[in-house]
Amino acid sequence: MSSFLQFSFSCQCSSWTPPTSSKCVSSLISFSSNSSLMGYGYPARSTIFTPSSLQIRAAPCFCSPVPAREFCARASLSSKVAAGVKEVLPPSLTSTSDPPPVFDGTTRLYIAYICPFAQRVWITRNCKGLQDQIKLVPIDLQDRPAWFKEKINPANKVPCLEHNNEIKVESLDLIKYIDSNFEGPSLFPGDSDKREFAEELFLYTDSFTNSVFATFRGEEEDKAAAAFDEIEKALSKFNDGPFFLGQFSLVDIAYAPFIERFSPYLQEVMNTDITEGRPKLASWIKEMEKNENYIQTRSDLKGMVERYKKRFGVSG
Repeated sequence: MSSFLQFSFSCQCSSWTPPTSSKCVSSLISFSSNSSLMGYGYPARSTIFTPSSLQIRAAPCFCSPVPAREFCARASLSSKVAAGVKEVLPPSLTSTSDPPPVFDGTTRLYIAYICPFAQRVWITRNCKGLQDQIKLVPIDLQDRPAWFKEKINPANKVPCLEHNNEIKVESLDLIKYIDSNFEGPSLFPGDSDKREFAEELFLYTDSFTNSVFATFRGEEEDKAAAAFDEIEKALSKFNDGPFFLGQFSLVDIAYAPFIERFSPYLQEVMNTDITEGRPKLASWIKEMEKNENYIQTRSDLKGMVERYKKRFGVSG
């Protein structure tokens, strides 16, 4: 495991019922800790823990892709995102907290408020308008309840989704799972070129974060700059909107929690403005800050900067 994954708040784990049609095929796919679900209609890999055995199993695949023409007939993804809903956030559960009534039919999303991986899934839940359907269960990562490891996730990490009497993990897998298995506006495009580029960007997320953290560790000062140059390039591919795929999508959700953390740290500690010379990134950040569903998930950035300083031995 890379030093980045070890540090990332110790929270990243190794990740309407599916529609029925004659084209829907159920199959078992071998588990891979580095797997990435292929949008709609592609074989889906995910870790699933059942209540009886807590064994790793493969998730069933989804149905065939939604025809692009259906998406073309809809309004843009960004305009279709569910309206922001203010909710009272529950307190984090600690070692003294009782467990919820697990596998009682309630769909629960186990997160940590400071975890960027969990934030991805939380944003997706909000953008789909599923605040009433998916209950937030925040966990205190510094004082985790023993039952979380015993009953929910043997890896003892978030995010986890309890749905249909199963526990599913892996943040990138989960945002795709929620988008394709629950009601609400679609957050993935029908256009084949955009779908293909989306998968490339999902695969790049680890390289992006590892590069930035390499600069934080003082190993290669120009790695972060090169990583953000790649982001600027990616944001320039489509001209039908300010987001990675033109219109708001799961790709924006995948990157937002990390960019929101990296930007203030680089600004304060290294006097680096990530938007300088990168107009597409500046526009993307501006548009993301208009998304109330995302804004509601943001953690205390000042506190995050202080945690980064402590981790990387930065004084002051």
